[in-house]
Amino acid sequence: MALQHKPTAPHHSVQDALRVLETVTRHAASGVTDTEIARDSGLGPERLTSLLRMLRREGYVEQTADGAYVTGDVLARLGSAHNREAALRERLQRTLDRLRDSVGAAVYISRYVDGEVSVTQYADSPAAPRVNEWVDFRVSAHATAVGKSLLTQLDHAGRRDHLARHKMARLTSRTITSDRLLLSRLESQPPTVPVLDLQEYAVGTVCAAVPLTAGSAAGCLALSLPVEHAHRLREAAEELNRNAAPVLLSLAI
Repeated sequence: MALQHKPTAPHHSVQDALRVLETVTRHAASGVTDTEIARDSGLGPERLTSLLRMLRREGYVEQTADGAYVTGDVLARLGSAHNREAALRERLQRTLDRLRDSVGAAVYISRYVDGEVSVTQYADSPAAPRVNEWVDFRVSAHATAVGKSLLTQLDHAGRRDHLARHKMARLTSRTITSDRLLLSRLESQPPTVPVLDLQEYAVGTVCAAVPLTAGSAAGCLALSLPVEHAHRLREAAEELNRNAAPVLLSLAI
């Protein structure tokens, strides 16, 4: 099975952010000005200003009293071998909590590991309830936004292998149960457009997912809404996509 990593907007943002962090880290002792970062990274002023704002907000860089940039506490913790997994999990949870509040929906990180769908972290609240997993997500990838987003990141053989191992059960009247139709839709799914689930997994719930192309495993960032908020789904999904960069960055460091 091979991954089909097609660059997305968040992916490009992360590549640029990593270039900025590389420059800041190189000058960790004395700090570095935004002019020097621009020269080293080749980024334009508007782009650099936006990235530095995000990196400061996320704690990856800090600004000294004289305006120079130095490495932040979060970058130090994620870059350390000691307790890196715990630091990464904590960082991702904070990002998910903030995303949940900004999009007004439950949000999830999912990975495709050893041939199976796995929701690794989520953030919900009474106002933004998570999906009731009434059918195991591992066997319902054909019906969920998470599952379909992960499957789009596999090659054709990988998708066929997954569907051969998991029968496409009809979960609602909207569930696609034809492997030919599903494979056709997965093939034509643009990587920059969120994958949607419009009550295909559960009546009363709509979902959207965007890819997280980091590392060797397929991943995605997703959200769910009660169907009465379906009118907000596309706008919320676009906001999720715009805010995927901090999640990707945490995974990439």
